[in-house]
Amino acid sequence: MTIANHEMAAAWDGHEGDVWAEHAERYDMTGVRIWKAFLDRRPISERDHVLDIGCGTGRSTLDAARLAPAGHALGVDLSARMLERARERCAAEGIGNVRFVQADAQVHPFDDTFDVAISRFGTMFFADPVAAFGNIGGALRPGGRLAVLAWQELGRNEWLTVLREALALGRDLPQPPPSAPGPFGLADPDHVRRVLDAAGFENVHLEPIEEPVNFGADADDAFSFVRTLGIVEGLTNDLDADMKAQALEQVHRALKAHDTGAGVLVGSSAWLITARRP
Repeated sequence: MTIANHEMAAAWDGHEGDVWAEHAERYDMTGVRIWKAFLDRRPISERDHVLDIGCGTGRSTLDAARLAPAGHALGVDLSARMLERARERCAAEGIGNVRFVQADAQVHPFDDTFDVAISRFGTMFFADPVAAFGNIGGALRPGGRLAVLAWQELGRNEWLTVLREALALGRDLPQPPPSAPGPFGLADPDHVRRVLDAAGFENVHLEPIEEPVNFGADADDAFSFVRTLGIVEGLTNDLDADMKAQALEQVHRALKAHDTGAGVLVGSSAWLITARRP
């Protein structure tokens, strides 16, 4: 496997990917309303050949394959462990028109046979987004479509700001740099348009999708999951035992405040980014 995104490969084909694979169902549940909103836009047709970028543990790829019974779906990801979980799910669900490949989408030599490239929050991490989207565009047939989900800016994502505030304990936490590889790499619409234009796409459109994430059935259930998240681990690693316990208690309280009785629901804001290859 040829790698351009070495830092991301180290994370996702390591501890980060292992955690996601272990908690695959919980991660899928967390964003199920956002994913439903994506699918409701009908980005996939029954005969499509679908390329799923950053497919993780495969839920998005399997859903795409079901929507394209006369086509097929290819899921690519950096994480061997997540792809192992994706293949297990595929076998358990008996879906035959799916394939998974461990690859860096920025440089992988795709065939130009795909009708649509999709992603569920997997395209914000490229070291060189113009090169990456140029490579993805080269995988599409002429007239092929792009439809990807990406987070809007940090301040519009309550699910993150709530956790950051709970974990701060008076610290001045660093802000993620705008448009840098990471969760907010495609948050700025002007940056997205520049990148996709330079990568050879046209008809670029950003549609806001605002649906809550669901952290769990109740505050205790949500806390058992949330405490494993990378943001929680990262912001408590340098705390002593007492301070870490205090920070986690603050997280638990914040989750209780968002327990609706129908789940722990916290606001989020994403972009559905669509474009077309000429």
